[in-house]
Formats: sequence, C-alpha cells, structure tokens
Amino acid sequence: IVGTVYFIATQKLQRQLASMRQQEALEKERARIARDLHDQLGANLTQVALLGEMVGEDKHLPEEVASHAQQICQTARTTSDALDEIVWAANPSNDTLEGLVNYACKYAQDYLALADLRYRLEVPTELPEVNIPPDLRHNVFLAFKESVNNVVKHAQATEVRIRLRLEADKFVIEIEDNGRGPAEAATKTGRNGLRNMRQRMEDVSGTFAMTPGAERGTIVRLTAPLTKR
Repeated sequence: IVGTVYFIATQKLQRQLASMRQQEALEKERARIARDLHDQLGANLTQVALLGEMVGEDKHLPEEVASHAQQICQTARTTSDALDEIVWAANPSNDTLEGLVNYACKYAQDYLALADLRYRLEVPTELPEVNIPPDLRHNVFLAFKESVNNVVKHAQATEVRIRLRLEADKFVIEIEDNGRGPAEAATKTGRNGLRNMRQRMEDVSGTFAMTPGAERGTIVRLTAPLTKR
C-alpha cells in the first residue's frame, strides 16, 4: 500500500512539475513577443510618425519631402517584415523542423535574390516529423538571418550555398559563401555580432561555428538539438 501511494504521489508531482515548466515556457514566450512588439514595431511606428511631421514642416521643399517619403516607405516595409516574423514566431503550428526550414529558406531566397547573389539550397526532400520548441525555433532563425545578412553586407561574395544536414539527435544548417574568408567576415561583423549569434545558439543548447570554406570564403554552422515525436 505504501509503495502504491508513493508511486501515485510521485506521478502526480511529475505532472505538476511538467505543467509548471510548460506554463513557465509559455509566459517566457509571451514576454518575448511583447518585447519584440515594443522594440521593433514601436520604434518603427514612432519613426513613421516623426517623418510624417517632417513632411508637413518641409512641405515647401520638394526634395526634402521626397526624401522623407522614401524613408517612410522603407520603414513601412521593414515594419511589415518584422510583423510577419513575429506572427510566424508566435504561431505554434510552426513549431516543427519543417516550419523552421521552410521559413528560413524563403527568407534567404527573397533576400539573396534582392541582393542579386546566386544561391543554392540543399535541403532533404522529406523532413522528419520533429517538434521544435518556440525558443529554439526563434533563436536558430535569428542566428541564420544574421548569418545571411552578414554575407550580403560584408563578405563580398557572388554565390551562397545553404545546406541542411540531419543527424541522429541534431540538425545542422550551413551557410557557405565564396567571399573574403572568416577573418574578414569576423572583422566586418564585429565581436558583438558574432557574440550574439553564438549566445543565441548556446541559449538553446546548440553551437555556432565559423570556418574557412573548401576553397575560399566562409562556412557558418548552426547546430541545434532535435527530438523526434
């Protein structure tokens, strides 16, 4: 009888702890979404409002009005992109490996095409059904996004290859360019940029690495754990 009571009490305690962890994760995700809305959308909307006021003040200066209008359009596009990213990150239906990979590839395709860089995506045709926690999905995507941005801004590359490798208990996203190499990339990116990407991956028990390419350029590797259903 004592053993049975102990077993039931232990099972109940484990369920309570699991529920508390789930609630803590939910509250953490809500706080992150609120912070993103404030930091990204709030700042952009404030900028649009200020630019609108400047249009009124400079209404007799056509060149200034045109410049303000261009900045408003650019800020509006940036705000739209930020909102799309926040909605994607907040949607629990995207908490899968497929959801992460599809969104990351779409971002890379759009951005690299706009920058007029050749690119190649090497992704398995079929991805396993794997749950990805929202914080892991969000941090991996932001590290991936920063890596792609750095290639466009600093690498002086003409081609980019993006690969996804699946292993037993983890997945690896590689961003390889044919640009100036990791030393130059690290200098241009800056210590804060590299530190942020490394910290994002470490926050989800993953790793960040930057190494020379096979012939030239740089390979960034983002490695993160996965758990099959």
